[in-house]
Amino acid sequence: MPKTPNPCIDVCKYKRQGHCIGCSMTKPQKSMFKRLKRDDHRAAFVDMLTAQQDRLGQYSAWNLAYAKKCKKKGSALPHSLRECDLD
Repeated sequence: MPKTPNPCIDVCKYKRQGHCIGCSMTKPQKSMFKRLKRDDHRAAFVDMLTAQQDRLGQYSAWNLAYAKKCKKKGSALPHSLRECDLD
């Protein structure tokens, strides 16, 4: 099974108090994800990011974009997205 893809969806505009308007990551979080090698750590990071998005709000489009990215790369959806309505 391919590893969990990067949660970045190539928007990269930091206009929400230092958080990207596409994925909600901060610049330090983006750097941190790149350093994660174990897939269970990468999946846990995406679960944490999903919780962060829920707390911050305004990131509902990310779920679908990231699900498409996972499908394209042949990767399973992280736990936090398996229960989401992606249609």
